[in-house]
This record gives sequence, C-alpha cells and structure tokens, in this order.
Amino acid sequence: MDNRLLPRNKKLKVQAANLRNVATRQENHLWYDCLRTYSARFNRQRIIGVYIADFYCAKAKLVIELDGSQHYEEREMEHDKERTQYLEGLGIKVLRFSNMDVDVNFEGVCQIIDITVKDRM
Repeated sequence: MDNRLLPRNKKLKVQAANLRNVATRQENHLWYDCLRTYSARFNRQRIIGVYIADFYCAKAKLVIELDGSQHYEEREMEHDKERTQYLEGLGIKVLRFSNMDVDVNFEGVCQIIDITVKDRM
C-alpha cells in the first residue's frame, strides 16, 4: 500500500500536533539524537487510521512506539495489541520499546531500529 493511501482520520490532526508539543523526554531523545537525521525519513506522531504512531518511516513501513508505564496495565496492553494488529494488517511492522529501554540502552534501541529499517527497505 502506497504511503499516500494509508487511512488517516484527519480529526486527529490537532491531537497529533499536541502530542508532538508535549513529547516525553525519551521521545525527544530518540527523535533529536537518532531519528530526526536518520537516512530514511521518519515522521513524529503520524496519524494512521484512528491511531497516532509515535514515529513512522514510510519507506520501511515501520512504526516505532515508546511505551511508558501505563502501557503495562491490562487495558492498555489490550489496546496496544489491537493497534499492532491493525497496523500489521496494513503491512506495517511495529517496534515497541519501553521508556526504560531508551534510558538505559539508547544505542541498542538505535541499532535495532537501524537493522529493521535496512531489512525492510
């Protein structure tokens, strides 16, 4: 599926912009110290269907999600599972990292992203 043809709920534009403005420390670290200048272009807070992905690379059809502690509550885990299934149904690979992964193993997170992007391009 062409990136331009991804379903997109435009009603989420304001929410996506707001999420960019209140990004977590870990999201900002990953963005400014890795993804912003990565060779394949990434978008922050990209609307895909009724979801807003933390980071999206169209060329690699890759979503990167950073999960805070709330994502480990049962309700959120179920929501994340549904979201991942939806994105995978569009041919998009989803990589999930915890905020702690970014804090304690930033280089490892960046290496996994790099390997995945290269594998998918």
